[in-house]
Amino acid sequence: MTQQVSDRKHRKNSSAIWIFAGLMASAVAGFLPIGNPGPAGLGPRRAAAQNFGQRIIQGKVLDDGDAAAPGATVFLKNVKNRNIKSFTSASDGGFRFAQVGMVDDYEVWAELGKKKSAVKTVSSFDSRKEVNFDLKLK
Repeated sequence: MTQQVSDRKHRKNSSAIWIFAGLMASAVAGFLPIGNPGPAGLGPRRAAAQNFGQRIIQGKVLDDGDAAAPGATVFLKNVKNRNIKSFTSASDGGFRFAQVGMVDDYEVWAELGKKKSAVKTVSSFDSRKEVNFDLKLK
């Protein structure tokens, strides 16, 4: 009788070891949801942050006659926190603001002397990575 009990325990332990070994082999091969997703895409998914990134806002400042307006001051205002950056337009009237966050709304306008352009708005809902427009002084 003790021999039968001993054989049953041995078979039980042996089965448990084989099941455990099979599970470990499956986990290593990437078939079980343990750790990072395997090559088959199985396993838990990591939360992926949205790529809000940055954008470029650029364009040209033009005078009344649609000629380039060098030396104009172009302003970039973050509507949320009211921070303002400025840029002096180049000899061709060009301006460029790089590394502008995509999660906030911005206002852009230009001034030269007593002339001022209309205020242009760049929305956080605008998904373009590069925004181009002209600012016409009046």
